[in-house]
Amino acid sequence: MSVLIIEAFYGGSHKQLVDLLQEDLENCVLYTLPAKKWHWRARTSALYFSQNIPMSEHYRFMPKHKTRHLQKMLNLKGNGSAASTVALPFQQEQGSSENLLKNFDIEPGPCVAAQEENLGSSFMLESYLKTCNSSKNSSSCHGEKEQNPQDSLSGGDDQPRPLHIVWPHRWEHDKDPESFFKVLMHLKDLRLNFHVSVLGETFTDVPDIFSESKKALGSSVLHWGYLPSRDDYFHVLCRADVVVSTAKHEFFGVAMLEAVYCGCYPLCPKDLVYPEIFPAEYLYSTPEQLSKRLQNFCKRPDIVRKHLYKGEMTPFSWAALHGKFRSLLTTEPREDL
Repeated sequence: MSVLIIEAFYGGSHKQLVDLLQEDLENCVLYTLPAKKWHWRARTSALYFSQNIPMSEHYRFMPKHKTRHLQKMLNLKGNGSAASTVALPFQQEQGSSENLLKNFDIEPGPCVAAQEENLGSSFMLESYLKTCNSSKNSSSCHGEKEQNPQDSLSGGDDQPRPLHIVWPHRWEHDKDPESFFKVLMHLKDLRLNFHVSVLGETFTDVPDIFSESKKALGSSVLHWGYLPSRDDYFHVLCRADVVVSTAKHEFFGVAMLEAVYCGCYPLCPKDLVYPEIFPAEYLYSTPEQLSKRLQNFCKRPDIVRKHLYKGEMTPFSWAALHGKFRSLLTTEPREDL
């Protein structure tokens, strides 16, 4: 039997997980599409894959996320019985994926969870843990902050360096950069001192808010743009104090987990996948709440620098999870699968 992995958005955290699975599993067959236009990938990738993946009696598993309606497309061709469409249970979707499919006027396909145990949204972080542990910068990871060369901007030895906020997400509207930059501009209006690093991958169409905000934030900007080197990326995370998400669409939350592992204090929406990962004190319900938290941290950056994260990180390691994946994907078929 072969394991068929289909990834319609082969980039970022999706790519991390797929690469780890491919590395760990024998007889693994991979079909992907580039990480662009995720909303169109969700709508049309099933048709593409149904026409480009050869039928094989050796395929046992077909992932659920992104291509969960592939079975329906295959049935339209009369080939629905050619492949066993058993889905991998990623996170509890809390309505986000259901709403996404409803918006596309597509009902979820009849995929069945491969086992009752929810393996959660936590499968990719070990790709970072491996990188961080082998990196020349690994000594600064997991909360051991290095001295920031920008400390000279603090105005003197008796002044704490400004709060360093990082936003490490794709530069697309579903990550809601508009809300993030609106909060930052409010901080500037209040004459609060802070630094910001805006990381993450860019694509063909970059929202105008990024260029506008970079100009408006001026000297508050420390880093701006995608860092192709993983070492450089994690080095920035290790120097930051607070990591913020304003996402309206999030399946995994890996960028936030990576930053927390580097010692950042997380601030996430009380929505999507985040309540599964982070304790309540790291969640906010409105932009006003986010702004208030950041105002307090700007005034007292020592609060977050001395803070010890109260959540769990060990369950997100590949060491803890790869055995579960292997068991799920290589166990002989049973009637309940």
